[in-house]
Amino acid sequence: MTAYLIVRAEVEEASREGFDHWYETEHLPDALRDFKAVSAMRGWSDVDPGVHLAYYEFPDLAAANAILNSDLIKEFVKEFDRHWEGKVVRTRETFEVKQFIK
Repeated sequence: MTAYLIVRAEVEEASREGFDHWYETEHLPDALRDFKAVSAMRGWSDVDPGVHLAYYEFPDLAAANAILNSDLIKEFVKEFDRHWEGKVVRTRETFEVKQFIK
């Protein structure tokens, strides 16, 4: 069943505009392509405006975990840190959809 790699970022207020532009124009499109994800989406929390969430969709949990534990993601982390180290704190996790109702 479908799975997601979820990246939660806590962004300092002063960095939010630059972070949003960078994520929109560079990071999300590059990650979608290089991770070979099915889709990618992102947005800002309405509850905590400093929290940014990105979701990368994969066909199954094995594919999502393979990216999470890959050398490729280590390169993305290095690039992310080059831009945002000290300004953004983030966590990553995978999530498998167990039920979907439409």
